[in-house]
Amino acid sequence: MHRRAFLAGVVGASAWFSRPVRAISIAGPGNGRTPAEFNAARRFADLEMGRIAYVECGAGPVAIFLHGFPLNGFQWRAPMAGLASFRRCVALDLMGLGYSDVPAEADLSPIAQAKMVLMFMETLGITEADIVSNDSATGIAQLIVAMRPEAVRSLLLTNGDVDTNSPPVKLLPFIEQARRGEVDTWYERHLTDNDFARSSRGIGNAFRHPETALPHDTIEVYFRPLVSSEKRRKQGQQYGVAMSPNPLPAIEGRLRAYDRPVRIVWARDNPLFPDWWAHWLDRIFPGSTGIRFVGDARLFFPEERPDVIVAEAKKLWGVG
Repeated sequence: MHRRAFLAGVVGASAWFSRPVRAISIAGPGNGRTPAEFNAARRFADLEMGRIAYVECGAGPVAIFLHGFPLNGFQWRAPMAGLASFRRCVALDLMGLGYSDVPAEADLSPIAQAKMVLMFMETLGITEADIVSNDSATGIAQLIVAMRPEAVRSLLLTNGDVDTNSPPVKLLPFIEQARRGEVDTWYERHLTDNDFARSSRGIGNAFRHPETALPHDTIEVYFRPLVSSEKRRKQGQQYGVAMSPNPLPAIEGRLRAYDRPVRIVWARDNPLFPDWWAHWLDRIFPGSTGIRFVGDARLFFPEERPDVIVAEAKKLWGVG
């Protein structure tokens, strides 16, 4: 897409409206809340692009948590529990992943995902939110800022897509497999062979301690919806394919104009997103409060180190 055409599209976002929404209390034991509790708390917002699954807890100003690929909002259960005293925490499932249900032909590109998040906010009467993101959703968070900066109170960005590194070069072979329709069998193997899931050949390579981070019920929450129907099998792969063409270089100027608070929290043991990209974000955002590098941490570290997310969010938000 041409840079000027893209910028014209993002400026044309619709006006906001508000209506009250009942908060849902889902406090749970242990690492935030159990899969059963999280599943029981799930609600759906009916948008023009489909039914978007979400879970929320707490009260006060809204914080929206955007998950990585191929996970869903369950990734944020523990940080949400730790921040519910300070924010109305909302984790939604991006289109094509998790428990959201959109038509087979739905656009799953990062631009479409960002527009969906903004429409989700509008539908729930949310005029402004802090955004917390991981992995591919870090690119989506930047697009949201480009489209509607006044709707984003602050950004907490963890290792993810930035500028020309979207999709990350080292993910391209996986995306090519998805383009050929071969990744759904990889998803399914996680469910039939949990040892594979926890190994370096499965999603375990994105965790420092997959043997504890990925019990059977967590694997079920993440991977069962991705193979629940032929439509979902295709969409779970199309999410990755739809990352191209990359829309992020076109929005650099809009990111430079965003002067609200930004914090960057970056896993060091993370070949998809090298440290360079954290420094790029720190330079681009005038409101950046700097970078916290997390040693001995991999791509999906918010799952294993919710204490880091809680601590950094509280500092960024000026609470606690």
